[in-house]
Amino acid sequence: MSDAPILRDTERTTGRSALQNNIQAAMALAGAVRSTLGPRGLDKLLIDDDGRTLVTNDGVTVLESAKVEHPVARMMINASSVQDKIARDGTTSTVLMSAEMLQNAWHLVTQDVHPAIIARGFRMAETHAHEVLMELTLESEFKHRLLATRTSLAGKGHHSMQILLSELAVEAAEAIQVETENGIIADPTRVKILPQSGGSISDTRLVTGLVLAKNRIHEDMPRVAGAGKILLIDGGIERRSMKNDMKINVTSPGVLESFRAKEVELLQEQIDHLKTLGIGLLACKEGIDEEAKIMLANEGIQAFRRVARSDLDLLARGCGATLISDVKRATSKDLGAFISSKNETWGSVAHWIVETEEGGATLIACGSTETVLGEVERSFADALGVACRMLEDKRLLAGGGATHVALARRLRRFAETIPGREQLGAEAFADALEVIPRVLAENAGLDPIDTLLQLVAAQVNGGEDSHHLGLDLLNRKPADMVESGVLEPYLIARQSIAGATEAAISILRIDDVLWAKQDPSMADVPEME
Repeated sequence: MSDAPILRDTERTTGRSALQNNIQAAMALAGAVRSTLGPRGLDKLLIDDDGRTLVTNDGVTVLESAKVEHPVARMMINASSVQDKIARDGTTSTVLMSAEMLQNAWHLVTQDVHPAIIARGFRMAETHAHEVLMELTLESEFKHRLLATRTSLAGKGHHSMQILLSELAVEAAEAIQVETENGIIADPTRVKILPQSGGSISDTRLVTGLVLAKNRIHEDMPRVAGAGKILLIDGGIERRSMKNDMKINVTSPGVLESFRAKEVELLQEQIDHLKTLGIGLLACKEGIDEEAKIMLANEGIQAFRRVARSDLDLLARGCGATLISDVKRATSKDLGAFISSKNETWGSVAHWIVETEEGGATLIACGSTETVLGEVERSFADALGVACRMLEDKRLLAGGGATHVALARRLRRFAETIPGREQLGAEAFADALEVIPRVLAENAGLDPIDTLLQLVAAQVNGGEDSHHLGLDLLNRKPADMVESGVLEPYLIARQSIAGATEAAISILRIDDVLWAKQDPSMADVPEME
C-alpha cells in the first residue's frame, strides 16, 4: 500500500489547536463590535472597494459589511443576522455573549473538562435562563413601549433624534397593526421609507398611507380621488410593438390611417373594460400610451405609470388587490379598495399619497448629508422592528445590564444543584452573561470590574425589585432601570441568549478543521508521456 497521505492538498487542525483557533476567530469578531454597545458606544467607519464610506453604530451592519472568510466568524455573523431578522435588536449582545461563552469554555478545556460536557452545561443553563426570564418580565403600557423603543436606539445619533424616531416608530407600528386569530401582527415591511436629502433630522415625519414620488400622468385627471377601486398592472397600456422582422407595405394613405385607427380602437377597448369594472385608480409598472392618457382622463380615472414593483407589492398588500399582467384579463376579483388618493407637491417634487383600508405609513426621512440620512433610515428601521415586536409580545425587561446580572446570579445558584462537571459549564455560562454590563461600563469610561461588583452588591442588598437595578451611565452608579425608562423587550433578550448559546455550542463541538488548499472540483490532470 502507498505511503501517500489520504488527505492530500488539505491542511488539517485537530483537537485543542482547532478549538483554540476557532475561539480566537470568535473573539476577534467580537472585538470588532465591542465598542459599539450601549449609549456611550462609538461608531465605525466602513469603506468598500469603491471607496464609499459608511458611518454606523449598528453591530449587524458592521458585521455584514465586513469581508470575513473564517467559517467560525461566519457562523457568528449568521447568529447576529438571525437576531436582527427576528428581534431587530440585540445583535451586538449576541456576538459578545457567544464569544465570552467560548472564552470561558476554553479555560475549562485547559483544565481537562471535555467540550461535550461543557456544551451540556451550557444547554442546561440556557433552559433555566429562559425560565428565569419569564419571572423577570413586566407587562408594558404604551409609555413603556415608547421608552423601550428609545432604548433600542441608544448610541445611535443624538438624543433628540432618538426621541423623534422612537415616537415615529411607535406611531407607525400602531398604524400597521392587524388583529388576527393568533393575536396582533405588525409587519414592518408595510412601512415605506422615502429619503429626502437636505434639511435637518427634525424635518423627518410620518405620513399615513403610502407615499411615492409620482405625479398623475395627465393634468385633466382628478388631483384628489375619494374611496374607490384600484387596479394594479404588472405591465402597461401601450400599443403593440411590431416584431423586428415584420414589414408593412403601404399602398395608399388610407391603409396607414386605418392601421392607426385600429390601434386606438384596441386602446379604447381596454379603457372601456376599466370603466366597466368601476376603476377609480390605476397604477402600472410600465408605460401608458399618450392616447390612453386622454381616454383615462375623460373617464375620470386617476392613473400613474412607471411604479416600481416593490411599491406595487405594497399597494397590493394595503389595498387587497392582485397584480395582473393584462388589462383585458382583469376581473372584479383582482380589484382592491383605497380610502383616498391625492397628489401633493412638496418643494418642487410631486408626490402621490394613497391611504388604504389595511393601513400603512411612509416615513419621510430627512438629513443634511447622505451619511446622516443613511443613519436615520437604519435607525428608524431598527426602532420600527422593535416597536412592531412589542405589539406582538408586550413583555419587557429591565435594561442597563440589570437583567443579565440577575440572570447570572440565579444561574450560579442553579449550577450548585448540578452534581456533575456540567456545573462548571453552567457557571461559565453565567459568567458570560455578565459581559454585557462590563462592556457597557467599559464603553462609558468606567472600570468594568468595579462597576460590575457594585451592581451585583446593589442587587443582593436590594428589595423585592432588585432585579430592576442596572447601570445608570449618566450618573455612573446603579439605579432602577424601570424608573429610569431603560427597558428592553423580552423577545430580544430571549432570542439573544438562544442565538449566542447555539453559536457557542456549535463552535465548541468542532474538534477537526480541514482546509482544502485548492478547489476540490479541480481534479489533478495527469501529464502526458
